[in-house]
Amino acid sequence: MLDQIRIILVGTTHTGNIGSVARAMKTMGLSQLCLVAPKELPDGQAYALSAGASDILSNARVFDSLKEAITDCGLVVGSSARSRTLSWPMLEPRDCAALAVKEAATHPVALVFGRESSGLTNEELQLCNYHVCIPANPDYSSLNLAMAVQIVTYEVRMAMLQQAEQTAVVDDVAYPTSEQMNSFYQHLEDTLNDTGFIIKQHPGVVMTKLKRLFTRARPEEAEYNILRGILTSVQRFGRNTMGDKE
Repeated sequence: MLDQIRIILVGTTHTGNIGSVARAMKTMGLSQLCLVAPKELPDGQAYALSAGASDILSNARVFDSLKEAITDCGLVVGSSARSRTLSWPMLEPRDCAALAVKEAATHPVALVFGRESSGLTNEELQLCNYHVCIPANPDYSSLNLAMAVQIVTYEVRMAMLQQAEQTAVVDDVAYPTSEQMNSFYQHLEDTLNDTGFIIKQHPGVVMTKLKRLFTRARPEEAEYNILRGILTSVQRFGRNTMGDKE
């Protein structure tokens, strides 16, 4: 189950942090590490600080963008320590871990951590289903990258052990992947442009707010298919209407 949960580091600056993250992952039984546009690939310092987790570094996958790294994921959670102008569904680490373990039974799960100095961009955070925030001391909330990963992966391991003890029935509900949702958002935007709901010259934040709405609602795969069918029906009706006028 833990093999379905991947840790994604975005824009990592220091290779030593990558090694420390690999060590944190291995102590909790996770092995899937993805690097998105790192400043440098793992080097000698990374392997030294991995303290025996060199296999995780050697097998780490590298991507050019977060969008590519989460294409096949049904659940994506991004770490965020800052308040955003546009709020997003939030989880605490324990709830995040429980959800990740539950859904790892049916599809890949991504836990995403941002740059050491600035975290994830708003655009990257909007690719996530949820945000997770570690409730550290507000007077001194300075956590380095490996510490943050260690806290979240510890909660993942505890959630996995608890589920194993409870032998609960796994929820087999299927959710659309990140790639499918991105395709849906493009389909939705095209349709709203066609109907004139969105004015191309002044699009505003309509799509951002709609993304937040569907992220909060989190449609199941069957519901996703219905939504795509509705959009196709609207577009077909529009084309037929224009044909009749001609």
